[in-house]
Amino acid sequence: MTEGSGPLRVIIVDDEMPARMALVQALSTIPDVTLVAQCVNGFDAVKAVTETKPDAVLLDVHMPKLDGFDVLELIGHDVPVIFVTAHDEFAIRAFEVHAVDYLLKPVSPERLRTALDRVRARGRGAAASPAQVRASMRRPGDVLERVVIRDGPQVHVIPVDRVDYVEAQDDYVGFKTGGKTLLKEQTMAEVEAALDPRRFVRIHRSYLLNVERLARVELYAKDSRVAILQDGTKLPVSRSGYQRLQQLL
Repeated sequence: MTEGSGPLRVIIVDDEMPARMALVQALSTIPDVTLVAQCVNGFDAVKAVTETKPDAVLLDVHMPKLDGFDVLELIGHDVPVIFVTAHDEFAIRAFEVHAVDYLLKPVSPERLRTALDRVRARGRGAAASPAQVRASMRRPGDVLERVVIRDGPQVHVIPVDRVDYVEAQDDYVGFKTGGKTLLKEQTMAEVEAALDPRRFVRIHRSYLLNVERLARVELYAKDSRVAILQDGTKLPVSRSGYQRLQQLL
């Protein structure tokens, strides 16, 4: 989106009606802006972004189930994001995860206009990739407690203790949980760095295992082993993976 190329198409995401109405009112004072959707939660936001492909999202940080940072990870570089929140302690983190701007409630029309001007100057496709967002969000010592996975307009939220193992699949990783495999565009190195090393171990270049699912390890051939999970699933174990597994157990 560049100056003069048409109205800026915007989505508002906030679980509180007064906050949404205040943004609607502020937007109404700004020319060349079209409000295409209002969303009351993160799930609706991901669906709306997929369906309407807006030019910008005004996104609240504090929301139940999926917060603003979860939404930003899920939509990735698809659309520029402006965070809107009542908590100024999120300002630095907002810019760390490559939001276009950060607005503190209550938002003045003048400040909102400035933020939308930044969107116009920046254009679509200039936002961070999902991998950059994830890397910026993780702080030293943080471990992943849940995985959020986008499947078109649908979003899955999976506690990590429900993940049996993670498998590399080309440009994706597959999270095996409840008999299903959910794919996410991410590298194994990113997943390994985010998961708790006391619970998950890299047993093979293509597999990260939740050690709570392990039943036993069997010798398959000379210097070759296989992990047998509690449900009978068999996963290959490399020599270095076996050493890591021994150290953990």
